[in-house]
Amino acid sequence: MMEDLMDYEDAVKQFDPVLGIEVHVELGTKTKMFDAAPNAFGGDPNTFVTPVSLGLPGSLPVVNHKAVEYAIKIGLALNCEIAEYCRFARKNYFYPDLTKAFQTSQYDEPIAHDGYVDVELEDGEMFRVNIERAHMEEDAGKNTHVGGADGRIHGADHSLVDYNRAGVPLVEIVTRPIEGAGERAPEVAAAYVRSLRDIFRTLEVSEARMERGNVRADINVSLRPSPDAPLGTRSETKNVNSFRGIERAVRFEIQRHAAILSAGGTVIQETRHFHEEDGSTSSGREKSDAEDYRYFPEPDLVPLAPSREWVEQLRAELPELPVAKRRRLRTEWSYSDKEMRDVVNAGALELIESTVEAGASPAAARKWWMGELARTAKQNEVALEDLTVAPEQIAQLQKLVDDGRLTDKLARQVLEGVLAGEGDPEQVVQARGLEVVSDEGALTSAVQEALDANPDVVEKIKGGKVKAAGALVGAVMKATRGQADAARVRELIMEMVGVEE
Repeated sequence: MMEDLMDYEDAVKQFDPVLGIEVHVELGTKTKMFDAAPNAFGGDPNTFVTPVSLGLPGSLPVVNHKAVEYAIKIGLALNCEIAEYCRFARKNYFYPDLTKAFQTSQYDEPIAHDGYVDVELEDGEMFRVNIERAHMEEDAGKNTHVGGADGRIHGADHSLVDYNRAGVPLVEIVTRPIEGAGERAPEVAAAYVRSLRDIFRTLEVSEARMERGNVRADINVSLRPSPDAPLGTRSETKNVNSFRGIERAVRFEIQRHAAILSAGGTVIQETRHFHEEDGSTSSGREKSDAEDYRYFPEPDLVPLAPSREWVEQLRAELPELPVAKRRRLRTEWSYSDKEMRDVVNAGALELIESTVEAGASPAAARKWWMGELARTAKQNEVALEDLTVAPEQIAQLQKLVDDGRLTDKLARQVLEGVLAGEGDPEQVVQARGLEVVSDEGALTSAVQEALDANPDVVEKIKGGKVKAAGALVGAVMKATRGQADAARVRELIMEMVGVEE
């Protein structure tokens, strides 16, 4: 059934949107949250399992120390208080993909609470998102429905369950209500999740690859008539795993809620499914409240009491966080605010940083990644970081230009070779014979041939029409297959014609 939608601009004029975002991040530990099964992506179904992963009777969980460390690091990076004492709880309901029929999570005593993160929007404005809690839990397995349309359970004749992901360590980060975003609510939501993804990568606690589901967001949206009105009824769009998807889901839900409310209807508190193909959402199930899960303390795990010394040691070891790093690099690289924003939005910051570390100037590194390489990535519909070229190779390519061995045009041909898997820039130069002709003797003879073949042009130059030299430069470049330095060719033409510029 097609939902009624209000025009977005009208919706945000009539109503004040409020967001709540729950982000799940899979931690990059070697083993699972409560057992020694491998925490790895892929693998044949049901091969990364132990009796604990499968919830077999008599199996007992043990907390993964590294997962607790990663959770504390995330809490510290989000300016949270780290609990002196916390414990795990059982969240009870029927999960086909968690055989014990409950999820081990944290409820009233999370590892981290009361924090915030400052999010940089596309125009450079900062927006603070307050964090209610960050808690540890385990992931569920994966259901595959067979025989129905689009892999959905409706119409399927049977389902398969893969427990490889069951028990993978997660941290769930829950915001307080995000108010005051107004018409920028979709942008704020996407920027917030992007900020978290960048923090996870900086902390090296997760690969944070959204396309693999390492980072997933549940997006709560509600509308109210004005900022001083009580909060409206929320809908929760589950498991959105792309920044564009987050933006589109928020926008769609604002338009859907506005249409219902303006018609005098009531918004149902429910979970929703997001559809990447058209940016819409559809109804899932009516949303349970916390009491429906019958949380109670996990009797098989002792409470956690991270020592203050350990917490302070982890705080001291935190790396420079993304917002601070961007500000420092913007100054060091002499980029304008807009240049830096474009670099960040293109996902090129780390690539440029590595290219600069490998010896290129910040200006040259930006030119390559935001120019030729960005175009190539767009044409091939891949992310910049997935191109088959390393920052070190771009630095090598630029050095060949700086040393006068390649012109910009030749360098682009060399880059084509690198992207095609023909080796490092030096190897491509040798194999394709692309180096600039710097032998003065060879250049002089090429210029003389051009002069001899174009006596009319020579007369024009002698008569004062120096622009005519462009035709001779073109002839020499063609004769040398573009491998001559055009500026030096022009100098030789003027010298040999006997005209001073």
